[in-house]
Amino acid sequence: MNHPDDTWYTAADKPELVTFGPVHGLGVTGQGEPGGSEYGVCVSALYAVAAALPPPHGAPLEGRWWVEDPRPYLEVPRDQWRWHLFLRLPDGLEPGAVDRAREAARPSGTAVDRVQLVTFTEGQCVQLNHHGHYADEPVSLALMDEYMTEQGLERAGMHHEIYLSDVRESDPAKMRTILRQPVRPAGPVRPV
Repeated sequence: MNHPDDTWYTAADKPELVTFGPVHGLGVTGQGEPGGSEYGVCVSALYAVAAALPPPHGAPLEGRWWVEDPRPYLEVPRDQWRWHLFLRLPDGLEPGAVDRAREAARPSGTAVDRVQLVTFTEGQCVQLNHHGHYADEPVSLALMDEYMTEQGLERAGMHHEIYLSDVRESDPAKMRTILRQPVRPAGPVRPV
């Protein structure tokens, strides 16, 4: 994959505390259920632009997720979930390469104008390698929450997933996803 920091794509099977600096890649923002129609359009656009880059890049699909609702995110209907989908690019990409790739991918008919070059910094995170179906992630997320509490940490950003197996994989024994949560030291508990 030509990424100098391959630790981005590795995680332990138990919660761990890690820190990451800035990364850049192709990004697209949307709303809706994972696997839904808008999600599919955006994934296709990301891969069309990535395939037009010289040389084509094969980074795993990533998603950073959030809800704009006061309820815990797993209680919010999935069609209201918001996301930034992301394909990481290697450092040192030639200026203008993404603009040229977007133009080259335009005949594909996908929503290539929605694909942008983005940079974000994750900072300090708790992460783990989730084995199994996406529907079973709440068990792994609970382990991460427990670890955060033990370490005196709280959430400080969007939930992040890196899909190490093909997102179309349906055999839970073959499915692997890095679950990553930016964190900060927990603030003082205020009396209610």
